[in-house]
Amino acid sequence: MNAVPFAIRTECPPGACVCQRDTLLQTPGADLRVLQLTSAQEKVLIQRLESLSSLADLRHMQHRMEQQLGIRLAIETGPREVRTVRGLTVLVLEQPGLCRKTQQSIPAAIRRSMDRCPEIAWALLDETGLFAEPGESATD
Repeated sequence: MNAVPFAIRTECPPGACVCQRDTLLQTPGADLRVLQLTSAQEKVLIQRLESLSSLADLRHMQHRMEQQLGIRLAIETGPREVRTVRGLTVLVLEQPGLCRKTQQSIPAAIRRSMDRCPEIAWALLDETGLFAEPGESATD
């Protein structure tokens, strides 16, 4: 087993999760950053994601999660017409060591933030030029 220089998340109950925590710990040279997300830190992260105030704030958190924990998010429009926040796809990309509960709670927190502050969803949709005037590019 690798010597871990930081406190790591406690093990999930047997059969309750598919995070492959033990396999990750036994793999030499594996990226162990995600194991730094303890239950208490996860609660703080979820609260922070629920209080997003802008698309820039969301992108900042997305970058920080990838930088510090190796957690990658995919946020895009769904395959059908987007009428509500539920039409946006928010996915935590699968990675060893990331609990199933965390993979579900992060997108849920982001959606709650978008429900509370719909400007985030509008700005996300406008990234591709949805609200641009005809003849205008998305970067104008």
